[in-house]
Formats: sequence, C-alpha cells, structure tokens
Amino acid sequence: MRPLTTLPKAHLHLHFTGSMRHSTLIELAERDGVRLPPALVDEWPPQLSAADEKGWFRFQRLYDVARSVLRTEDDVRRLVREAAEDDRADGAVWTEIQVDPSGYAARFGGITAFTDLVIDAVRDASASTGLGMSVIVAANRTRHPLDARSLARLAAQYAGRGVHGFGLSNDERRGNTASFGPAFAIAERAGLVLAPHAGELLGPAHVLECLTHLSPHRLGHGVRAVEDPRLLDRIAAAGIALEVCPASNVSLGVYTTIDEVPVRELLSAGVDVALGADDPLLFGTRLAGQYALLRAAQDFTDEELAELARRSLRASHAPDALRTAALQGVEAWLADDRGTMTP
Repeated sequence: MRPLTTLPKAHLHLHFTGSMRHSTLIELAERDGVRLPPALVDEWPPQLSAADEKGWFRFQRLYDVARSVLRTEDDVRRLVREAAEDDRADGAVWTEIQVDPSGYAARFGGITAFTDLVIDAVRDASASTGLGMSVIVAANRTRHPLDARSLARLAAQYAGRGVHGFGLSNDERRGNTASFGPAFAIAERAGLVLAPHAGELLGPAHVLECLTHLSPHRLGHGVRAVEDPRLLDRIAAAGIALEVCPASNVSLGVYTTIDEVPVRELLSAGVDVALGADDPLLFGTRLAGQYALLRAAQDFTDEELAELARRSLRASHAPDALRTAALQGVEAWLADDRGTMTP
C-alpha cells in the first residue's frame, strides 16, 4: 500500500477553529488560565453525538470553548500556519479554510478587521509552507438571515482577494433554509463558490431545499442524498460535489461505523466526492486519516483513493496550473509502486 501522505489532494471542508492542533489548544488555554472540560483534555477526542439537540449543544459548547483560547493576532496566525503545515504533511496541495468572522468579531475589531487578519495569515502560511490556500466565508444558520447577508456582502468585497466562497454552517435543523437565499444570491452575483452544509443531520428533503433555494456548487457533507436515488441523479447531473467527512459522520452519530459511510454508493451514482476532515480538533482525524479510514474499513484500493484525490482537485478552486500539476502527481503516485513521489 502506497503512503497516503504523498498522494496529492485538495482539502475542501475544514473549519477554522476546528483545524487547531490539540496541543495548541492545551498550550493556549494554560497560558490564559482557560479551564477546559475533560472532553478536550483527558478524554480527547471527545465522545460526541448530534442525534438530538442536546448532543449538538454539547458539540457546539466544546467548539465555543476552543474558540475562546484565540486571544491575539499571533494566535490566529499560529492556527492558520499550523493547519497549513498539517495539511501539507498530509499530502494536500490546496486547502480551503472556512470561517465565520462574526464568531470572532468582538475580540478582533469587527468582521472586516478579522477577515483581513485571516486573509493575511493565510497568505503568510501559504508562502511559508508551499500549500495553496483560500478562504470560504460561512454564515451561521442559527443566526438571523440578515447577518448572513452582511457576511455575503463582506465575502463579495473580498472576492478574488483571498476569499473564493460562501457557505452556511451549524445545525441543519435550525433556521429556515429558504430565508438564506438572498445571502446566497449576493454571493453568487460576486462569482463566489456556493458551499452550504446539507444532508448530514437531515436527509434528502433538506438537500433538496438547499438545491432549490441556495443554488450550491458544492455541498458540505451531503451524504444522506444517497437515500433518494432521483435526488442523487440530480446532484450528479448538475456536477455538484459533496464534501464528505467520514470521521465526523460517525462521531456525530449519522452512521454507526465507517463501513456505513456511503462513499462508494455516491461515486457509483456519478457524484464527485471530496474527502474532508471537518473539525480535526474535535474528531481527532486529519485529512490523510479520512483516506486511511476508507482503506481500512471499506477496503478502498490505491486506485480508488487516487480517484478520490483527483475529484477533490477537480472540485476545488485551485488555480489551473496547480490543479494540473497535482493531477499529474496523482498519476505519478500510482505509477510508483511505493508511492514515494512527493506532492
């Protein structure tokens, strides 16, 4: 078996705070006297489930605690740099990091100032690691849709200047999807990639709502579209890629085991799948680990894993030259029995 860390790939589903190293969380918390719950210390990675609102509340609480340790500009720069280093070590050549600036605005001078900081940190991290990077601004569906419009306008201002996409995250069971349509229309007019979350905590009906009201180019997760063959055909025909995160699907109780995550079914239906780590800080597995899980639990061959890497690159917003070189790197990885070619 070829090493998965040398397989060139793109990372399209990575949340900002969730990308933090566990060791960094511990260090920053100790620095400022932040008391972390046992689930983020001795019991890490935490045992999670989002099968009901109580479970999601616990997950969100852990995320909020982790966010609270980011106190300075240097903390933000460190998080982004280390996320880039970790993705590069996992074989990524391109990473799209997703952030909701409103979650950090109070501490960092507002949503515009924080977005400036993140874009600058991404630029520096890309230069120091050689990893191509860009930002997706994501609205929070538990907040008012007017907040989403403000973030869409913000993202539009930075379109082509460090921001390439607009998303919608948090608990799918909250909020009214149609009410976020105007925000996505703003982002669409700015030429941004539209990538809302759908089809993880809720089933095909919610995926259909997103297709109808948000006109996505990609879907965060989307795995439960497999429950409706006609919907799956529609997704495949429209070329909508799914950002599938096997570890988080199991951790949050969507599936009981990795064996059940329907990656092969999605691929067989002609759907583009890009594996993502979602929130490594909470789920304990980074990008190469998602490929390793499919290899171990579902007997994915190197050829199948290489195809997933190709699809991640094709679904990405990476520059054409980078994508072309990376796709050639995938072929070189397959051609070398030991997979020692580095991306």
